[in-house]
Amino acid sequence: DLTLYLGKRDYVDHVTAVDRVGVSFVQLACAFRYGSEDLDVMGLCFRKDIWFEQTQIYPESNKPQLSAMHETLLKKAGDNAYPFSFEIPNNLPCSVSLQPGPDDKGKACGVDFEVKTYLAMEKNNPDEKIEKKDTARLVIRKIQYAPSQVGAGPKADICKSFMMSDKPVHLEASLEKDLYFHGETIPIKVKINNESNKTVKKIKITVDQTTDIVLYSADKYTKAVLCQEFGETVDANGTLDKTLSITPLLSDNKEKRGLALDGRLKDEDTNLASTTMLRQGVEKEVLGILVSYKIKINLMVAGGGKQLLLIVWFLFLHSDVTVELPLNLMHPKPEGIFSLLTHISGCLNYPC
Repeated sequence: DLTLYLGKRDYVDHVTAVDRVGVSFVQLACAFRYGSEDLDVMGLCFRKDIWFEQTQIYPESNKPQLSAMHETLLKKAGDNAYPFSFEIPNNLPCSVSLQPGPDDKGKACGVDFEVKTYLAMEKNNPDEKIEKKDTARLVIRKIQYAPSQVGAGPKADICKSFMMSDKPVHLEASLEKDLYFHGETIPIKVKINNESNKTVKKIKITVDQTTDIVLYSADKYTKAVLCQEFGETVDANGTLDKTLSITPLLSDNKEKRGLALDGRLKDEDTNLASTTMLRQGVEKEVLGILVSYKIKINLMVAGGGKQLLLIVWFLFLHSDVTVELPLNLMHPKPEGIFSLLTHISGCLNYPC
């Protein structure tokens, strides 16, 4: 029997470093899958390795310095256990999966990390065929938590004039902070000064997720993860100063194919993908998938003035006023996160 033990399956990207993973060989690979596993069987490979590292653990060649996690796993695994450790570079992407459609089957596309251990007959033969019964695999996740301190929120404003109206509509929107947690209510402060002769009929707020697949092509697309209308009206020469609240959730977007999600283990539930936090000096292509969000606040404006032609009414009577705000979505840092190991630690149980 070949048994793989890991102390945990979530490994944290602290920006400056990443938790470390801790013959027989063991390898850790970060890969991007962009096609069905069924196509792999047909001889078409839709998996690209972003990073790969391998080490020999039996016969022992480079025994790692034992951590507290190693000691715990060695007691669990028994006498024939061999410890190992990997260090994940901090320039690798976090785990992201693209939501499959209702009829899609197999492994989801996206960026994943996998620890694999196997038994080989030869030490250095990359062409050796490894039997499935001589292999043990375990998917892990690289995740990133929100910084301990958040900054001031963004603000945007616009002043828009309309045909057949002497004065404009002013719109200002702002957020209290620059980062929000998944599932947290997001209050948006909206200020409207309607100096025109038109009426603001309603306010529409949209949250868009933009997914930029930078690894293998310039594939960039945007999907709305929230679209909510508010019935507030502002008459001609009127004002409005109000806070409107929204909460973008994956539960409202389960049917949207291709939506970026945080990486998942097996079939457990997850959430919308966290915003990609770019580091200085890191090439975007290495990150595989970049995820960003923006909030659009749109005023639906209508009415005012006598129109002479129907076409003029159609083109100019109904118009809108829009501003956009960047949105960062992430997970809060759990208490005691700094006490976690700074390496991925594990051990292999291999009866000699």
